[in-house]
Amino acid sequence: MLSVKFLFRTAKNPGWLLLLAFLAACKTAYADDGYRLWLKYELIGNAAVREDYIKSFRFIATTDTGAVAGHAVQELRAGLSGLTGKQIPLVKTPEPNAKGIILAISPRGQASGDGFAINLQAGNTIITAGSPAGLLYGSFALLRHLQQHLPLEKVVGESHPKVQLRMLNHWDNPEGTIERGYAGSSLWKWYELPETTDPRYYDYARANASIGINGTVVNNVNASARFLTTEYLQKVAALAGIFRQYGIKTYLSVHFAAPKTLGGLKTSDPLDPEVRKWWADKVKEIYRIIPDFGGFLVKANSEGEPGPQDYGRTHADGANMLAQALESFGGVVIWRAFVYKADPAADRFKAAYEEFVPLDGRFAKNVIVQVKNGPIDFQPREPFSPLFGNMPKTPLGMEYQLTQEYLGFATHWVYEAPVFKECLDSDTYVNGKGSTVARVVDGSLHNYPLTCMAGVANTGSDRNWTGHPMAQANWYAFGRLAWNHTLSPETIAEEWIRLTLTHRAEDVATVSEIMQRSREIYVGYNTPLGLSRPWTGSHYAPEPWQNRSSRPDWTAVYYHRADSLGLGFDRTASGSNALQQYSGRAREVWQDPRTCPLPYLLWFHHVPWTQKLGTGRNLWEELCNRFYTGADSVLWMQRQWTRVQPSIDPEIFANVKTRLAKQYREAIWWRDAWVLYLQTFARQPVPAIYARPTRTLEEVRKSVNAYLIR
Repeated sequence: MLSVKFLFRTAKNPGWLLLLAFLAACKTAYADDGYRLWLKYELIGNAAVREDYIKSFRFIATTDTGAVAGHAVQELRAGLSGLTGKQIPLVKTPEPNAKGIILAISPRGQASGDGFAINLQAGNTIITAGSPAGLLYGSFALLRHLQQHLPLEKVVGESHPKVQLRMLNHWDNPEGTIERGYAGSSLWKWYELPETTDPRYYDYARANASIGINGTVVNNVNASARFLTTEYLQKVAALAGIFRQYGIKTYLSVHFAAPKTLGGLKTSDPLDPEVRKWWADKVKEIYRIIPDFGGFLVKANSEGEPGPQDYGRTHADGANMLAQALESFGGVVIWRAFVYKADPAADRFKAAYEEFVPLDGRFAKNVIVQVKNGPIDFQPREPFSPLFGNMPKTPLGMEYQLTQEYLGFATHWVYEAPVFKECLDSDTYVNGKGSTVARVVDGSLHNYPLTCMAGVANTGSDRNWTGHPMAQANWYAFGRLAWNHTLSPETIAEEWIRLTLTHRAEDVATVSEIMQRSREIYVGYNTPLGLSRPWTGSHYAPEPWQNRSSRPDWTAVYYHRADSLGLGFDRTASGSNALQQYSGRAREVWQDPRTCPLPYLLWFHHVPWTQKLGTGRNLWEELCNRFYTGADSVLWMQRQWTRVQPSIDPEIFANVKTRLAKQYREAIWWRDAWVLYLQTFARQPVPAIYARPTRTLEEVRKSVNAYLIR
């Protein structure tokens, strides 16, 4: 039973006080700045539903006095108070015939690990789990159900995560900036830590726990060795102390050359005894300061970052050195497969496969190789990485990007769940039909002992966390899919809309339709038909003509290969032969331009401008159709958004409305840049049904240059 000391301690918790303040504020103010995310707990307007919940939840009881279970109780009390307008007491012994919520650890029950079960027994709602974290996840699941005003009897069931490590990767730097971050500066105020902890850290942890995220990497993969100093480890420990109260482990990205840059050694060779000892000693220090430390994330020998290949060693040599240092503490190494060399004769598409597949089975048992969903770099649409399915002896983790590096930053509305699902549902065919990427990642295809799904975080210091209010849905969708990848984008979207925006059925359907179509609309005016996104210094402005860089694969022309004959990158046997890295039916379908699905056509084929496609148009005509239709569809998004205005908070509505206006202007920018540039090769007119761009190619180039120099 809960002690008075425990109740007093939780009452003083800054996150708990902040939560109560927000609940009070939401009852007195209508404007919503987006801070509360999907955890609003607003009073239920339907009196019948509200009264049913009031009758069902007269008390909360638990025997677990730990911090994690304590937060489960706090959340239930706050949530039920907000939803019903009634205070729900925490009791030691329920009154006879009273109905309430009972939280119970049941290590021998069906719900083990992070899983939980919710049942109705004798009028009570029983949440059982094999761990305190499971109780917390079960409590959030119950509240999520109630927030949608659903019948209580439909909450009954069990839930188990498909993936063990469900993580956010922050690309935050020690000076407070965020690489590829579009929602302000870093959440972590390193200059204040460890003495001062921002109450926002608690709300960050709450939000993650509510969707099942159980790990966070707090710093950039382009890591500074500073984070391994004692000074910064103490700062990280202050964050870890908050996160562990919500079942979240803390991880660090590490600079592979730290033994030289920080330790003063002559080398960082992973096979050097002094280097191995340095890492072993550093790991011991970390666990003295952060006893539940999760492990290391490593970007090595990629884009100029140091790594084991600097010493003639393999990725396995580097990963295994760190794994040995972490093994006795239960820590893991997450080694990123994002590697590619500056070879003008090579195809960057093939790089990760060529470096990692020969190493399959040579990694230590506590190493996970983390693979981006596609073979290039978080493009608006990519085929799945050929690594998935081809490393049966090495656990492969999934890496998605929530922050919209190539999806319009925080300006363009793009719902990313379809991106995530498109990859997860792809069939690798390595063990026959049904060998999906999802089954690789969750370990069921190859019996991986470790499983991981990571998302590059889109959070920042902006009051609404993600810059674009609708980008909150991408954080939410990632967590829900990491827990259960069988959920559909439609289900997740409708759930998020009801928790965040409105319960009005017609408006839920309208916003959901915008979300489901948003990714295809963006691809339409940005990278249709598998047209690979050109690289630019900003990753934002259209620059398809860009052809100068220190390395060929940092130019635009490297990817789209436009010439007088056609467009696209030939990856068949007559080209780079990257398709050979895929198996069975996937390769067979993609290698024939007649059967290759149009969304991937230019990924794998150099197609003549006059080639007739399945749509009845030739390549040039189809490109124009998609560029123009995509840009015009943003006008459709604007009209649909206007329809839901009466049921959307005015502050959120206005925020999204202005962003959609800018999105349309920039969609035209992208459309004109591509159409005018590609026309110089295709030498065909813009079809008469479309208005010719009002700007010349030179004028568009000047507008891009003006953007890039500001």
